[in-house]
Amino acid sequence: MLRGIYPGSFDPVTLGHLDIIRRSSRLVDELIVGVLYNKAKTPLFSVKERVRMLKEVTKDMPNVKIEPFEGLLVDFARRSKADIVFRGLRAITDFEYELQMAQTNHKLEPEVETVFLTTSLEYSYLSSTMVKEVAAFGGDISQFVPDYVSDCIKEKMNVKGECKL
Repeated sequence: MLRGIYPGSFDPVTLGHLDIIRRSSRLVDELIVGVLYNKAKTPLFSVKERVRMLKEVTKDMPNVKIEPFEGLLVDFARRSKADIVFRGLRAITDFEYELQMAQTNHKLEPEVETVFLTTSLEYSYLSSTMVKEVAAFGGDISQFVPDYVSDCIKEKMNVKGECKL
């Protein structure tokens, strides 16, 4: 069984993320979307909320599992018995960082390969940070995230008082 991991913070999951999830899930028997808990960051959504959102928006993909993790990606890959780590690339600046990470991960765990997928052109500009910023200023984010995620963002930002949509 060929198993892959697509790791990220997914705060929030965007249509660009879903594009990479959909495409990478066709290349493996099982794809684990690893939702990173990073103590150094203050996310809009908790890991539990991000996992819930991802489960909802990937429910039509039977070979996709959503799991939280913290710590080193290679340790998560070992525990998950993954063969491949998928990473999405939007621009050359992504490549420089991702290449460095892939080489470090390969040094730590030579049995796990990294595969880069270029983001579909229609999502090449899209980031979670941009989505949150547009939402915070009351902009329409429906073209950037699934409807369910858009509703979650609006609800969360209203609760936090960051914007009134």
